[in-house]
Formats: sequence, structure tokens, C-alpha cells
Amino acid sequence: MAERKYSVIVFDLGNVLLPFNYDIVIEKFNKVSSGLGDKFVKNYKENYEIHRSFERGDISEEEFLDKMMNSLEHKVDRVKFCNDFSKIFILNEKVAALLPELKKHYVLVLLSNTNSIHENYGWKNYDFLKYFDKQILSHKANALKPEQKIYKTVEAFTKKPPAEHIFIDDVLEYVEGAKRAGWDAVQYTGYEKLINDLKERELL
Repeated sequence: MAERKYSVIVFDLGNVLLPFNYDIVIEKFNKVSSGLGDKFVKNYKENYEIHRSFERGDISEEEFLDKMMNSLEHKVDRVKFCNDFSKIFILNEKVAALLPELKKHYVLVLLSNTNSIHENYGWKNYDFLKYFDKQILSHKANALKPEQKIYKTVEAFTKKPPAEHIFIDDVLEYVEGAKRAGWDAVQYTGYEKLINDLKERELL
């Protein structure tokens, strides 16, 4: 590969460091009332713009919860919803184990399309977060990947040129968004490929 100086490694959260599975929450809601979880997820997908608005911070947690309570026919209370809705993450230990090594040489930033409920009830206490110099979260940045604003928010923190950033995300659309911002970026499809991508760039 052509010589390129890297100073910042930016990681996505979901399905890179924390794989997630919404089937877990569907099953929990189905146990509350037969078919409730299935109805909930159908409604959720059909009204996905609500999820995106919440992740962007355009609607408040309170507004989002009101809509979810209606969707669940008020058979689940808010605390149970927040807990169940957020207990969908599993640690990718291999990827998390790379962070302390990378931290020795690079600025590490977490860049995630996420919401306040998933943050507070789901992942904010994971130990690997301590290795990140900054968390750029969509609901606080008021921007979503692949909107250019969110990549610029990272640069505003790092104060480094776009070309010195590399982004790791499982969603190709978000990888392409980073490239449009002038970053290098790779799609995460598995641990072995990530190791190869990092070694190819002499980051490991």
C-alpha cells in the first residue's frame, strides 16, 4: 500500500466491538404476551425513522418511550423496556483485546450511531471503553453516519487531517461515508480480515 501516515483509529461499536441481536428482546416481549415481540419488531421496522430520529437526538428519550409504550400496548413498563431493549449486546473479546495495544501509538475514537437508552442501560459500563480518548455518539452529536457532519465532529476533537484517520465499521455505507470525508476506512466482516487490514497498513 502507498505510504500514509495514521494518527487516529476510529472504531464503530455495534457489530464490531459489541455484536447485538434483537431476537433476544423479541423473545422477552413474546413472553409477556403471545406475539407481542413479533408485533413490536414489525412496527419498529415499519417506523424505522423513529429509531433514526432518536439516534440522531431529534426526539427525546421521553418521546421515544411514549411511542414504544404504545407499540407494546402498555403491557411493558418503561424500566423493563429500557433493560430488555438494551440487553442485546455481546462483547467481541478479540477485537476489544486490540485496543490497549493500539492505544500505545494512536488516538482512539469510538464513533457510533446509538441512543441514550442503549448507552445507559446497555453498554456504558464495558471496560474496553477506557481505551478510547473520545466517544462520538450520534444522539449527542446530532448527526448520523454516513452524514458528513459526524465525521467532522471526530476531526474537531482530534485536530488531525482527515487523511490521518482510519475507520472500522461493519456497514459499508458508513465506510464509504468516511472515505468521502477523506479518511481511510475498512469494512469489518470478521477478526481475521481486520488483522490483515491493520497489518497491511502497518498499524499492528
